[in-house]
Amino acid sequence: MRHFIPGPAGRLDAISWLPKDGVAPRAAAVVCHPHPVFGGTMDNNVAFRVARGLQSAGLAVLRFNFRGAGDSEGEHDGNGAEEQDVVAALDHLEREFPGLPLWGAGFSFGARTVGALALREPRMRRLLLVALPSKAYDCTFIRALTQPTHVLLAGNDEFGTPDDFHERIGALTSHFEIDVVPDVDHFFRGRTPELERRVRAWAERSLAEP
Repeated sequence: MRHFIPGPAGRLDAISWLPKDGVAPRAAAVVCHPHPVFGGTMDNNVAFRVARGLQSAGLAVLRFNFRGAGDSEGEHDGNGAEEQDVVAALDHLEREFPGLPLWGAGFSFGARTVGALALREPRMRRLLLVALPSKAYDCTFIRALTQPTHVLLAGNDEFGTPDDFHERIGALTSHFEIDVVPDVDHFFRGRTPELERRVRAWAERSLAEP
């Protein structure tokens, strides 16, 4: 369902999905898209596949356009204000699904934004960071994350390969899980069905944990 949610810089264009076949959701996730300055929107194929993988695992999923992207109001900030758009999305999920665990997921710029917000947003109980651009931006802040975090990397990512990630981020504690789709670029071209399967498998494992 396409709709709008209230945001700090105006209304945000959004799409909500429930699990298929009338299954009651077991958690609710916000999925954030890549950099809007370079054409990123919630309709990006990787963001779509991430959302579908989560939906298939039994989550309610909200994708939205950051301020100034698509039909969302406001203007791109790029200095952290987009994190408040994610807060607005979490607020919406909390209203719609009271009592459900909230998860945060993002691709590229969206992963960086979700990860940075998660440092001070305990409502996000689990994190999925896809193609975190560790070579293009300083992403060392993720070392301080306390939530169970799944990092899904692209083997030939021009914005941060797995080697770049390990060199810049260093050793991580046991609540981080690193997964790599080999021989694929930043956008997982030709491998997005595999990306979706990996997201679903991780989500199903996570839901099965106590």
